Amino acid sequence: MRPVYLHGRALNSALGANLPQALDSLAAGGRAAQKIKLSDGTEWPYFAIEHPEPDWRARARKIITAAFDDAGATAYRNAPLFVASSSLDIGAIEIEDSAVEEGFNFAEQIAGWLNWTGPVFLVSSACTSSLLALLSAFRLISSGSVNDAVVLGVELANRYSLAGFAAMQLLTPEKPKPLGLNRDGIALGEAVSVLHLSSRSARWRLCGGSNIVDGRDPTGAVPQTVTQMCEQALAVSGLKASDIDLIKLQAAGSPANDVNELTGLAAAFDSLPPLVTLKAAIGHTLGASGAAEIGLLTACLEADVWPHPDYQLDPGLHAGLAHARPVSVRYVLADILGFGGGHAAVILEDTNAHPNWV
Repeated sequence: MRPVYLHGRALNSALGANLPQALDSLAAGGRAAQKIKLSDGTEWPYFAIEHPEPDWRARARKIITAAFDDAGATAYRNAPLFVASSSLDIGAIEIEDSAVEEGFNFAEQIAGWLNWTGPVFLVSSACTSSLLALLSAFRLISSGSVNDAVVLGVELANRYSLAGFAAMQLLTPEKPKPLGLNRDGIALGEAVSVLHLSSRSARWRLCGGSNIVDGRDPTGAVPQTVTQMCEQALAVSGLKASDIDLIKLQAAGSPANDVNELTGLAAAFDSLPPLVTLKAAIGHTLGASGAAEIGLLTACLEADVWPHPDYQLDPGLHAGLAHARPVSVRYVLADILGFGGGHAAVILEDTNAHPNWV
């Protein structure tokens, strides 16, 4: 199997229109979520992208095409394109009061905006969407089928998703506190992220990953399956649990799900490595979260900019978040846990890290 590398990346999120802006925002303490009002009069925090275009589709087109330019992905228009999203274009349908069409239409529309000539795939598996797209692109390249592939994680503003999570009483009324004391729910957010994978060498190598669906808890994680997810990702990557230097958590601030995730991780690791979560900074970006958080995390590790939790952590969890970039990071495990029982993880290697770091 050929090695696969992260050759280009871009992110537009509540932290800024690109990764340099996002790093500057994080270094300054991050940005507060906006409030969105629903038809029942309730207001909920939402990590929105700042963009002046009022038309939903025109806004989407500008944000997406700019992200492709930032990632240098427009030069690979003949490569496979994986469009990953959970809400697709429901935001436009809300405003236009039009009928819901086949979901793939949105992927085709994006391909048209980009003048894409390669094959286009739609991945919509709730929160794990863009991580599964990443794993699919990885398999194409590692098998020798293609040399390049591009993953687009896209989750844009709509009230449908917000109302659904509110109805299930999963949202926080204030701000998310992943692993925090008295955490009371998640906050959603927008993100557009582009990851260009290639067989050509670059700093970050994608080692492998896993995807396990366990529907015993359709809205949350199952601890035993989290353990199995980690073990499978390590086996595919040819690594041991002790090789992992950092774990990027799903942790979004859910009272129960944060516990289930940590319980499963603790069973997979004799001693938990440093932990980080990014959802307090950009919100839970649903189908885009895998690509968005990998893009942001790798940039943070390179620039030595780190998210600082500004709330008290829950001592009962017996696990904390790293308050600074760990000194030695070679292998990173990043997971996403989603609705429908999705448990997905990937492992990345920083090839610039010294192999003898201990």
